[in-house]
Amino acid sequence: MAFLSRDYILNVEDLKTEIVFVPEWGGEVLVRGLTGTERDKFESSIMSQNNGKSPAFKFDNIRAKLVQKSVVDPTDEKTPIFNDADIEMIGKKSAQALDRVFTVAQRLSGLTSNDVEEMVKN
Repeated sequence: MAFLSRDYILNVEDLKTEIVFVPEWGGEVLVRGLTGTERDKFESSIMSQNNGKSPAFKFDNIRAKLVQKSVVDPTDEKTPIFNDADIEMIGKKSAQALDRVFTVAQRLSGLTSNDVEEMVKN
């Protein structure tokens, strides 16, 4: 097996996408796995500081936050269709629909239950 070059690594398209049918919404959305930077921002958004104590998880709107970052424009897979201002409204959508998209986004982004446990531990 050959070693990869810097240029190859920086230019390879490594973000996976998946079409998800959401019957509650009457159609399909394109879900893309998060970039490293997007995942860090997502993880940061679900943590809070407790007056100098160790960080704690904030689970409010966790599904909406991940859906906002991972549902992308099918004509430009790098562009999310939602912005940060949409998170509250996304959170008011069907829990079943959100979970359907969240589960795919979680898998494509490599976010496992072990990752959550690790964040809690650290």
